[in-house]
Amino acid sequence: MRFQLPTADLFIPDALEPAAALARTTHLAVGAHQDDLEIMAFHGIEACYQRDDAWFLGTVVTDGGGSARDGRYRNCTDDQMKGIRREEQRAAARLGQFGACVQLDYPSAAVKGADTRPVTDLAALLAAARPAVVYTHNLTDKHDTHVAVALRVIAALRSLPPAQRPARLLGCEVWRDLDWLPDGDKVALDVSPREDLQAALLAVFDSQIAGGKRYDLATLGRRKAHATYHASHGLDATTGLTFAMDLTPLLQDEALDPGAFALGFLARFRDDIADRLGRLRP
Repeated sequence: MRFQLPTADLFIPDALEPAAALARTTHLAVGAHQDDLEIMAFHGIEACYQRDDAWFLGTVVTDGGGSARDGRYRNCTDDQMKGIRREEQRAAARLGQFGACVQLDYPSAAVKGADTRPVTDLAALLAAARPAVVYTHNLTDKHDTHVAVALRVIAALRSLPPAQRPARLLGCEVWRDLDWLPDGDKVALDVSPREDLQAALLAVFDSQIAGGKRYDLATLGRRKAHATYHASHGLDATTGLTFAMDLTPLLQDEALDPGAFALGFLARFRDDIADRLGRLRP
């Protein structure tokens, strides 16, 4: 597999030949940054963990540059942080028993700009892997790079023949929760199993946690909160949930504008609020 940048990294924890490692993929996630996969796509990681008939392919689009740093990482240069974050992602791939892990190594500015190379790389990777389900960022995330990555995943998938597209494309939460989605639009992903693995995967990214951001506590806490607050009547059905929006219609109808599609969720949210206030007004 050849990527547009010579610095791109394809890591296969069990050292299988690259073409075979990619071809066995069933679940694929595309995140903007190192640790996004473990935050937003644990559902896919767990679905493949310790199995021979299901394999997770993690893909990180950016190079880890510009990340916050503090504590023992305070004096690291940007290049040093890029190297540290790359190795952390490799360690997470080993721990999570990924089928493969790709780090495309683009600066965020290239992903957010007019550079077409990320789409080219993603299309080639998706064509080689042919996953059944793809996880990426949701279209209402508040991080520009996350939304840019989601849009480029959609563009890459649309460039493939319909027969090569996944059965499902899910937009997951990192920098904006999706608990606001009306229940009819909300895809609830059960992440109750393997809480020890969840914690261990997040702990791998020490440069972010010790560097001043407690993503480990925040992520695990959000999953617990979602499980409890998902339904107001009845006992908790799970001990951990993450939410996603179903982006699959954007692959089924290429004329559907991603912006208009995203705003449709907001319109239904507004209607849900208006309906409830109207019914309950004294």
